[in-house]
Amino acid sequence: MTVAEDAGVATPADDAGPATRRLRILLASDYYPPFIGGVQRQIQLLGRELSARGHTVEVATVWSPGCSEAEDDGDVRVNRLRQIRSAVPRLATSGKHHPPPFADPVTTAGLRRVIARFAPDVIHSYGWFSYSCAAALTGSDIPLVLSARDYGYSCAIRTLVSRGTACPGPALGRCLSCASDYYGRPKGLVAVAGVRASRRVLRRKVSAVHSISEYVRDIVRRDFMDDRVTGTPHVVLPSFGDEEDRTPTVDPVLVSHLEGLPAEPFILFVGALRREKGIEPLLEAHSRLVDPPPLVLVGTMERDTPAIPERVVVLQDLPHAAVMAAWRGALFGVAPSIWAEPLGSVVYEGMSMGRAMIGTVPGGHADMIDDGVTGRLVPAGDAEALRLAMSDLIDDPELCRRYGAQGEIRSRRFTAAVVVPGLEDLYVRLVDRAP
Repeated sequence: MTVAEDAGVATPADDAGPATRRLRILLASDYYPPFIGGVQRQIQLLGRELSARGHTVEVATVWSPGCSEAEDDGDVRVNRLRQIRSAVPRLATSGKHHPPPFADPVTTAGLRRVIARFAPDVIHSYGWFSYSCAAALTGSDIPLVLSARDYGYSCAIRTLVSRGTACPGPALGRCLSCASDYYGRPKGLVAVAGVRASRRVLRRKVSAVHSISEYVRDIVRRDFMDDRVTGTPHVVLPSFGDEEDRTPTVDPVLVSHLEGLPAEPFILFVGALRREKGIEPLLEAHSRLVDPPPLVLVGTMERDTPAIPERVVVLQDLPHAAVMAAWRGALFGVAPSIWAEPLGSVVYEGMSMGRAMIGTVPGGHADMIDDGVTGRLVPAGDAEALRLAMSDLIDDPELCRRYGAQGEIRSRRFTAAVVVPGLEDLYVRLVDRAP
């Protein structure tokens, strides 16, 4: 695979295969399994694929109660690092811990110990954990690749949604208002101050930027760092799926997770049941359909999950294999996000199972769905446009089948064999130019 930096687009090479250059790679991330989420799974898949291609890989992430501080995930060593609040008993809380929007001194010290022991050739970091990575690399020439998988490097709530609509970009007053509404005033002030102050430090330390869609690249250029001005390499490489997902094994354990699925074909939504994911317009659009197929929501309940009608089937916290098996019974899939989805792995996962997909614009869905060829794209938050798109697929089974077949072909672009060699190429070039 080669990477066209000026266009920011990756193209597959005919001879993509195991890497000939072996590197020591530290993947740093806000979260990692066992926590459920697209990013967590993507970091896990990337680590496993890089390891399978001959690299030595470790992961650094945030420690949470109930997790081991160090463990092996196959051939990948996972280091979970504490924070100030987890190191001080009176500040510690139960449940999932989140990185702050600044360099946490306890995390930074832990990262320095990991870096000194592991001696990575390159560090590839995602999210607010990256602030501690940048601090830990002070005085070091190890290249730092920054993954942009959301909008957290410029947006304190990471969604780039302001008052329910797309945000035009950072502005102090608007950011303070949004963050205060989202976190509460004290935490909102800290989040905004942290993001605004920390991004300057991060920009100085970043060796390259990796965006998961063209839309994310454009936002990074607008709000965080414009590679056309700085000359910092910036590549667009999407997330990718597991080849085993295309033929999910159905065992008794998975069957037990799927017992609540309707016997007839259904409309499937997969993801966190958050307002930003478009649950409300989806429920409204479905309620307007005449004698519609059942609607199934597979995901996690969130603090802002709206009320779900009794007629809608909800399956919570399913393992990934069960989610992929659920696609077999779906008529088509819906990803009705009202925020500009950075990419949305559920889209190419549904496409890989031969299912037509409905997504929204603006955002990364347009990198996967070719409107009118592999599925439909509708304006974010437009319940009537969503209803019409769903109605077309329900009323025209042949159209739905044709979209699904073309989508399955398109989904092959979102595989490790196509994506990972582009990252390897970037790593090697950065290591070669480092002092």
